[in-house]
Amino acid sequence: MTSHDVVAKVRKLAGTRKVGHAGTLDPMATGLLVLGIESATKLLTFIVGADKTYEATIRLGSATVTDDREGDVLSQATREQLATVSEADILKVIAALSGDIQQVPSQVSAIKIDGERAYAKVRAGEEVELKARAVNIAKFQVIGAIKHSETFIDLDVVIDCSSGTYIRALARDLGVALGVGGHLIELRRTRVGGFDVLNALELAEANPDRLPLIPALQAARACLPVLEISETDQLALRQGKRVIGKVSLPTAVSCGEKLVGVVESAGEDTLKSLVIFSDEAQNV
Repeated sequence: MTSHDVVAKVRKLAGTRKVGHAGTLDPMATGLLVLGIESATKLLTFIVGADKTYEATIRLGSATVTDDREGDVLSQATREQLATVSEADILKVIAALSGDIQQVPSQVSAIKIDGERAYAKVRAGEEVELKARAVNIAKFQVIGAIKHSETFIDLDVVIDCSSGTYIRALARDLGVALGVGGHLIELRRTRVGGFDVLNALELAEANPDRLPLIPALQAARACLPVLEISETDQLALRQGKRVIGKVSLPTAVSCGEKLVGVVESAGEDTLKSLVIFSDEAQNV
């Protein structure tokens, strides 16, 4: 199932065409997909760039075209090559792939090259060359035992990373550095900013009578700092006026239990609105 498939199903459940998501999941991946319904889709812009947590299984011993289990195999390590890879070697490379790094995205990414998605070019048999980009890997940790066999090495990992990080590329680069190739065989997203999969609704359980919506202010708190403003300032913002205030980042503004909108700095001690929510649009 693709992220678009999920959106299509929720459109039917919610009875509206206006449904969006805050970051695609690959078809092979499972886990958390944050959705916005109706005017709450305006919040998705601020959620897309949030940091994320993934649980993954990396297989060392072979490389694939797509850097995951769904692609054709490009190379296969010999038993002798795998036998030289120690757990200390693996942990040393993982440490080198942590922190602030430059990462070349997977070739089958959705990045556009000359107006066409990279994955479309690759599947058409073309070679693509993507530029490295700065990403942050706050955590790259092995969980459980590393499983060795004569033909592969599997390791389960948990990764906290900045938006724009490709977990498949981490698997690829780990395998390259160890000289045996690597790719993903499992991937699950467990967190997007302040949204956790433990609090998510299983899609299979969703129906028109059980589609619990998060209050808009609660959703905003999960992805943005929140500033309480007065009734007077709320009315001014709704009229397109600027108000007195100081923020360094896009900030949600509330009045009581209502989400008024999102503001940014418009100069010294002045705020202007980026998004405004109506009194009726208080669920997401």
